[in-house]
Formats: sequence, structure tokens, C-alpha cells
Amino acid sequence: MTDGAGRVADSTGNWVDQSAPAWTRPYLRLARLDRPIGSWLLLIPCWWSVGLAAVHAAPRLDARIALWHAVLFFIGAFAMRGAGCTWNDIVDRDLDAAVERTRSRPIPSGQVTVVSAAVFLVLQALVGLAVLLQLNRFTIAVGFASLAVVAIYPFMKRITSWPQIVLGLAFSWGALMGWPAAFARLDLPAYLLYAGAICWVVGYDTIYAHQDREDDALIGIKSTALLFGEHTKPLLAVFYSLAVVLIALAGWSAGGGLVFGLALAAFAAHLIWQIASLDINDPVNCLVVFKSNRDAGLILFAGLVLEAALRAV
Repeated sequence: MTDGAGRVADSTGNWVDQSAPAWTRPYLRLARLDRPIGSWLLLIPCWWSVGLAAVHAAPRLDARIALWHAVLFFIGAFAMRGAGCTWNDIVDRDLDAAVERTRSRPIPSGQVTVVSAAVFLVLQALVGLAVLLQLNRFTIAVGFASLAVVAIYPFMKRITSWPQIVLGLAFSWGALMGWPAAFARLDLPAYLLYAGAICWVVGYDTIYAHQDREDDALIGIKSTALLFGEHTKPLLAVFYSLAVVLIALAGWSAGGGLVFGLALAAFAAHLIWQIASLDINDPVNCLVVFKSNRDAGLILFAGLVLEAALRAV
């Protein structure tokens, strides 16, 4: 459902609709700044990685550098999420026009031309580049490597029932960024964190994809929501369990202790709640459960920060 301003049903009542100048609204919607949950979910693995590096570095931790990295990743995540969504909307403009929830997006609804969207994409990417260039050379190289995954993601839903894995590779890339920003290298904890984050993304994006599964089936878009069907809950349990185990191994191999363990337990409890409360036949419920992953991720990040702070004393 949409309104006369071209809003998507799950983005009503936000600051873009209420406060942004009218001429900016299509571009802000293109960048999903009316629905920042995706930016938060892109940011959280970055912050996990910063926190994990801080735990490992304590008590030699320079808190000012860790805070600076957290700020940089916040800016970079919102800029690159916007760029990624713009690219996705350029590629998917015909598919979006055929899906009820997405047909009011700026490009298929005619609010923004493809050329204007491409220019906007470049501007957002330049912001991301400016952020990336503040980091060491190794981290810059790791950041550039992510572009290949981002570029191919929009095409995956056309050829595989597992596009959520490719999204996981892209959205979890931040787990490989915070650690080398601190140490100028990648070590086992960062790789384990990346693998755990991928499993988490597969889980929550499967929940998200259940909103569109009927339209997706009609127009030939593939997803794990369609693949899993009525087996979604047990398969979510598998992916979420893998996420918890892999993140646990990442934290403990980096030197995490009791505080990290308690935060991880709270994170795991949140994932259990998601599975228990999910109704895959209720799009509103799916959206609520999906969005709750921001809180789950921030719980774990808070535990990493507290663990690092206590170890640095």
C-alpha cells in the first residue's frame, strides 16, 4: 500500500515524510533513510569487529582510536547502505514495479530517473570512499574487495534460491573491517566473526523475505523464504545456532570473558524469542521481528564494549 507521496507501507510516519524538504524525499527514500534499519544492520558487524579488536587489544587499548573507528563506520555504513540500495533499485526497477510493497519506490514510480539515481549512487559512494581513506592501507584494500559482492547481489535472486547467503557475504563484511583497522591484518577471530554474522544475516533476511514471498513466486524471484517454506522456523534455529557458536568462538579466541559470555547469552535469547514469536504468514509480524535484530546486535556490541572497558582498567 502507498500514499500520494509515494511512501512504501512500512516506511510511513518517519522523519523523511514529516520534515525533509519535498525535493529531497525521493532521494532519501532511494537511500532508505526513511527506513534506516538496513543501515543499522550493515553497521552492527562493523561495530562488533571494533569491539572484538578492543577486547583483544586491552589493556593496551587506545579508546580514542576505537571511538574514532566506530564513528567512521557509522558514517560509512549509512553512506554505503544508501549506495547499495540505489544500485539495487537501478538493477531491480522492473521487478520492483511488479511487487506491491516495492512498486512505489522512487525509480519504478517515476520520481527519480535512472540517470539521476546513478549520479546519486556515485555521490554516496564518494562519501564512503572518503571514510575508507581514513583507515590504514590493509583495511582500505579489504573495503574495496567488498564491492564485488555488492555488485553481484541484486542478480542473485534471479538465479539461486540462496540470495540471502550473498547478502550475508555483503552485509557481514564489516566484521572484516574493524579488526584490521586496529591491527592492519586479519586474524582468526575476525574470520569467525564474519562467518557468524553471515549466518545471522541469512536468518533475519529470510524473515524479511517472507513479506514478499507470494509476489516473488509469481514473478520468479527466488529466496530462502520460498525455499524453506513451512520449515522456516527449524532452519532459522540452525542458522541462528551457527551464528551464536561462531561468534562465541570469535569472542573467546580474542580473549573475551564473562561479560562477553553474558552478552552473547542475551543475544542468543533474543534470537530464540524471534523464532518463537515469528508468524511467517503475517507480513506485519515478519517486519517487526526482522527489525528487532538491531536490538539483538546492539546488545552484543554493548557486551563487547563493556568487556573491553573492564579489561582496560
